[in-house]
Amino acid sequence: MPDYRFRTIDANGKIRTDTMIASNPMELEKRLTTMGFDLLSYKEQVQASRSLLRRKKISRRELINFTFHIEQLIKSGVPLIDSLKDIRDSLDYSHFTDVLQTIIDDIEGGKTFSLALAEHPQIFDKVYVTLVKVGEETGRLSEVLHDLADTLRWQDELASHTKKIMIYPAIVTVVVLGVVSFLMMYLMPQLLPFIKNIGSEIPLHTRILMSVSDAFIEYWYLIFGLPVLAWFVLSYLNRHSHMVRYALDGVKLKIWLFGPLNSKIKLARFANYFAMMYSSGITVLDALKISESMVDNVVLSEAISNARGQIAEGTLISKSFESIGVFPSMIVRMLKIGEDTGAMDEALLNVSYFYNREVRESIDKLEPAMMPALTLLLGGIMMWIMLSVLGPVYDAVSSVKL
Repeated sequence: MPDYRFRTIDANGKIRTDTMIASNPMELEKRLTTMGFDLLSYKEQVQASRSLLRRKKISRRELINFTFHIEQLIKSGVPLIDSLKDIRDSLDYSHFTDVLQTIIDDIEGGKTFSLALAEHPQIFDKVYVTLVKVGEETGRLSEVLHDLADTLRWQDELASHTKKIMIYPAIVTVVVLGVVSFLMMYLMPQLLPFIKNIGSEIPLHTRILMSVSDAFIEYWYLIFGLPVLAWFVLSYLNRHSHMVRYALDGVKLKIWLFGPLNSKIKLARFANYFAMMYSSGITVLDALKISESMVDNVVLSEAISNARGQIAEGTLISKSFESIGVFPSMIVRMLKIGEDTGAMDEALLNVSYFYNREVRESIDKLEPAMMPALTLLLGGIMMWIMLSVLGPVYDAVSSVKL
């Protein structure tokens, strides 16, 4: 598929130079005209690399909008190819428009919609592709896309809520480190000679402050470098060592304050995807196999894999999850209810709703509690420094007899 470098002019007379993937020059001109540009000249470049397209990602919002629009068009009876072209032409030119063009070309070349999406795994994950395939085979593509759009919106809201509680602590941490570093490395060295020459006994908390200041001055490269080095080492080991990744993922689920929150987010995602795949007609074993990679945690992924192995041997779903010992009793109980009633998807959606509500309530409680706590921490550090510096001065002044 050719990649064209072109020059255009808009209604205001502004000339623009860019590149675009198109099937042929006529397709290029048609797309640019739809976007409000007149084609001046073009030149075909080296064939576009599909591997480059596959490596690039798009934002979750773009994926939500695409899923919603394609679902609405298909639901209205617009043919798939025309729907994709309408969406492509309605977007400002970006990487995603090139992706849509490759999908259109693949479908026109004989591939199914799901196979065309599978060519771009960085954008359309395994769950997305599998559900689209199920929708194609069952004739329920618009319904599946509707469920996908709802799930993606839920994920986006969950991610935004999680980021919300991380921004303030990150800002306060940076401020605290900056202030403490300035005081220890610049201000304290200037005050220390004065404190030592006062002549009175130096209090313990002041001596501790002097030792901390000396450590900052002499070992600043270790204080600032070791955390960064530890981060890179752990990141490398996390990617290349299964044992390290398993241990770190276990800590993420248990660490104070954020561990339970992280665990609920993972379990809500698992229950939501499992319910959506089950209701779409995917077998329990296949749904669990796909869910293993969706939880993004090795501990939970291996637990699901072990449960799937037991189910394949004939054990009940609820008994399999209960025997693993990783999943909370509520999930096991809901799975049993789903088995007894035959409404597994509804039971799992109840789990997802419950954990989603728990996450929201936890975030709503954490956010107002963290602000005063971190403010007190910063104030406590500043008070310790001020008392350590001014305390000896006050003692010396108060001991002078007039």
